[in-house]
Amino acid sequence: MDFMISRPRKSLLFLLLAVVPMTGCLLFRSRTIHRQQSTAPLKAASEAELIDYINQQAANIQSMQATVDIDTSVEKHGKNKDYPEIYGYVLARKPAMLRVVGLMPVVHTCCAVDMVSNGQNFKLSIPPENRFVVGRNDVPTPDAKNPLENLRPQHIYDALLLRETNPPTESVEMQNGVEFVDGPNGHEMEQPDYEIDISGKNDRGVPSLSRKIVFSRTDLLPHRQIVYDRDGNLATDTRYEGYKDYNGVNFPSQIEVRRPHYVIVLHVVKLQLNKVLTNDQFELKQPPGALVIDLNQSQGASTSAKLPVR
Repeated sequence: MDFMISRPRKSLLFLLLAVVPMTGCLLFRSRTIHRQQSTAPLKAASEAELIDYINQQAANIQSMQATVDIDTSVEKHGKNKDYPEIYGYVLARKPAMLRVVGLMPVVHTCCAVDMVSNGQNFKLSIPPENRFVVGRNDVPTPDAKNPLENLRPQHIYDALLLRETNPPTESVEMQNGVEFVDGPNGHEMEQPDYEIDISGKNDRGVPSLSRKIVFSRTDLLPHRQIVYDRDGNLATDTRYEGYKDYNGVNFPSQIEVRRPHYVIVLHVVKLQLNKVLTNDQFELKQPPGALVIDLNQSQGASTSAKLPVR
């Protein structure tokens, strides 16, 4: 008797079951949300014109020396940590040399972090913790004691300097896409864009998307570059804003580099392009007594032995 439905409730239940098939759309109505379309004036370009811009930009910049403010956020065990903004310098020279120096907050003495890369190998010094990390650019350290050890200079280099397309080994195709931009009252709006898909072959010889460059149709400048790893997974997502003219070359004044374990935002304070940079400007010596993390020997292994300076 405890599980029996009384007659009035049973009648109501049968009535609901009879009504739902006929009026289900009234009881459970889904609603499609349509984003407002941007009304900004749009410019048009052909695939050839956009590819030419990428290649011309790559040819126009052979080196750069920038003074920057650096914002860094790292993620570990599902929690984000924002570091204080630091003042620093970025040096880059083709084909693959890069150095990033971050000074200590407030006092601006050297150094909070110092990184160099030759395109294949990197060195990372964290003086406040007396740690010195060396290894290949492709060795990850997701379980690093300090999430800053996940930083790779090469990721910043690829974000700073667009690489030219290489027709013999890469295929290029333009797509018409849509991006979301901030509108009035903070609401997102849809705005058409151009997307250049650049594909190559992975280690198994299979064609795969290697990077995507997104051009805004309001100014026909790259505002986003997405780089994929050899397995086709998103590796680096870079956003470009605040383009300025530096002696006839357009370059963004804000560059946001997003990686799985960290986000770095570079605010360009001063920029010099195509200045002669010497080899010794890309030398980073091991601090005396520093704890060395040699990722080439074993991931996460540490040693106090000195490494040869190259």
